[in-house]
Amino acid sequence: MQKVRKAVIPVAGLGTRFLPATKSMPKEMLPVVDKPVVQYAVDEAFEAGIEHIVFVTGRNKAVIEDYFDLHPELIGTLEQTGKKAQLESLENLLPEAGATSFIRQQSPQGLGHAVWCARDVIGNEPFALLLPDMVSFGARGCLAETVDLYQRTGGNVIAVERCDPAETGKYGIVGRGDEVGSGFKVTEMVEKPAPAKAPSNFYINGRYVLQPEIFALLGNQQRGAGNEIQLTDAMVRLAQSQPFYAQPFDGRMFDCGSKEGFIEATIAFALARDDMKGPVFEMLQQFVRSHERREVAA
Repeated sequence: MQKVRKAVIPVAGLGTRFLPATKSMPKEMLPVVDKPVVQYAVDEAFEAGIEHIVFVTGRNKAVIEDYFDLHPELIGTLEQTGKKAQLESLENLLPEAGATSFIRQQSPQGLGHAVWCARDVIGNEPFALLLPDMVSFGARGCLAETVDLYQRTGGNVIAVERCDPAETGKYGIVGRGDEVGSGFKVTEMVEKPAPAKAPSNFYINGRYVLQPEIFALLGNQQRGAGNEIQLTDAMVRLAQSQPFYAQPFDGRMFDCGSKEGFIEATIAFALARDDMKGPVFEMLQQFVRSHERREVAA
């Protein structure tokens, strides 16, 4: 069993749901409290033992590459003004030299195509995939738990969470088979099934460990939903010859690709910080009381 050393993070999306903010700023750079969304994915990857991250980018995403680079002027200013805490924070966020690669996806052709673009850097070894819009919140990162199960089972591992059974039509759903360690064998994968036809209410939450054979399948994958090359379609084909397992996440994923999820994540991370939870909690209480008074008055 090969170690999972590399991870792919697709960051080429246009972020149209956050216009006009994303007209000039990549959606992955929108801050949740004081860190951009993409930083949470990078931190989670390194926590899981990843050694090299491959960013699949597009036009107007150069700021992401700059973010993960040295900023001599900023460092010099922080040193001169004695802001040691901020300087240390920046140093801790910086990947080691050579630990990142940036690959261009010239046109938006779906998640499957974005993953396929990373094939030459990944090579013939298993890799992790993190969708940066999905921000992990818990005692451990979701990918660390996923890699733990992979080290027991091999094959391919998908992180999952439970959704409301009435909302299976919003997600990619997996069928639940025999238990394996902290997870279970995947019996089927269905994209957005109606509640009556869903094999379970476990949905794929944006963290994967995949074998390199997925690249050959993505290379000849027919276009699916949205006329795009869908990763799920290729995984269904791969499951015909390789096992898939699911790892339920012992935490929660926030969908920061939606405005509601982004706001929810910001509140959750703020309340989890000792330096912010008191003032933020009081502010939320004041908002709720003010809203209730307006509702009564209306």
